[in-house]
Amino acid sequence: MRHRSLLILTTVLTTGALTLTACSSRDEGGKSNGGSGKTTTVIIGVDAPLTGSLSALGQGIKNSVDLAAKTANKNKEVSGVEFKVEALDDQAIPASGQANATKFAGNKDVIGAVGPLNSGVAQSMQGVFDTAGLVQVSPANTNPSLSQGDNWGKGEKKRGFKTYFRTATTDVIQGKFAAQYLYNDAKKKNVYVVDDKQTYGAGLAAIFSEEFKRLGGKIAGSDHVTTKETDFSSTANKIKGSQADSVYFGGQYPEGGLLSDQVKKTGADIPLMGGDGVYDPAFIKASAQSNDGDLATSVGFPVEKLETAKKFIADYTAAGYKDPYAAYGGYSYDAAWSIIQAVKAAVQANGGKLPTDARAKVLEAMSKVSFEGVTGKVSFDEYGDTTNKQLTVYSVKNGAWTDVKSATFKD
Repeated sequence: MRHRSLLILTTVLTTGALTLTACSSRDEGGKSNGGSGKTTTVIIGVDAPLTGSLSALGQGIKNSVDLAAKTANKNKEVSGVEFKVEALDDQAIPASGQANATKFAGNKDVIGAVGPLNSGVAQSMQGVFDTAGLVQVSPANTNPSLSQGDNWGKGEKKRGFKTYFRTATTDVIQGKFAAQYLYNDAKKKNVYVVDDKQTYGAGLAAIFSEEFKRLGGKIAGSDHVTTKETDFSSTANKIKGSQADSVYFGGQYPEGGLLSDQVKKTGADIPLMGGDGVYDPAFIKASAQSNDGDLATSVGFPVEKLETAKKFIADYTAAGYKDPYAAYGGYSYDAAWSIIQAVKAAVQANGGKLPTDARAKVLEAMSKVSFEGVTGKVSFDEYGDTTNKQLTVYSVKNGAWTDVKSATFKD
């Protein structure tokens, strides 16, 4: 799915408004910004789970995009253009994401959208955005098929949607990285694999399993759980009986934390490892048992340790957002900033005015975007995937996530 340069802006956006309503804004600020002193307002949409069990991540995405827009406005990043943000809640439900995409596509002032969090939600949105020619940049999607097509695993890569980009790396990289760490570094050889039957979780678990077996490891067994359920005792008992030395879980932190808790309650003193979907403090809180030793991978290096992220962290804190930037804050800021840079390129190429075919020109400019962002170098390959292949393994120590290994993935 995931993770985090900026001074707090105090005026150009409506005070305190993180979710702004689409409002025919070009007519309000003036239809032209060429030499008239008038400002053209464009909207960056945000789609994320703003309520529900994944809202901790969704709120961080929304706030980080808001901060990017405020920073661009304060610094007059695009002369004559004011950025506003409209955030819609998908509740991690594909149908809601599709409805939100349709709303964004129908609003002529929306120039690009950041999101969603979930790969399954993204699948429902891509066609809508592509038909509308509206750029979409996810800070968290990791399923490879979203950018490389359903046959990517057979080496038949094909970009299905020209409007789709992402600042998070794919599960092809994350799953292999996790397997290599668990086998080579953690010295685990017999893993039980569980997934939540969702696009992200099942895909990640499959990639992990294939790589773990290639390395010489054994899959002790496999099972599935259902999202939003809380009783995983049957699966936990299967894991205990398999004599596995570890568990790999493809899914999100609500179910992952409960699974870890219930595995340990069986007396199986083994670590659970997951992807970026479990890398959140809420994973730890979901377990009544100590889950010290549990592991997670996440895309990128720890934001708090990146020189490039210091300003983002300071400005996010100064802005006073109620929710933390969480796992995807830096990637969300960079996703929004990539749209801003594409708008800037389109305006500059059109004599300082936003072109009438703005969406098409912004889309054209996106493939050429390149800048040093919060999370490092931001640019996209021929599939719209990030060129940044940095990842980190985290471990729970004394009730908190601690980074234990960061590296640039090499196949």
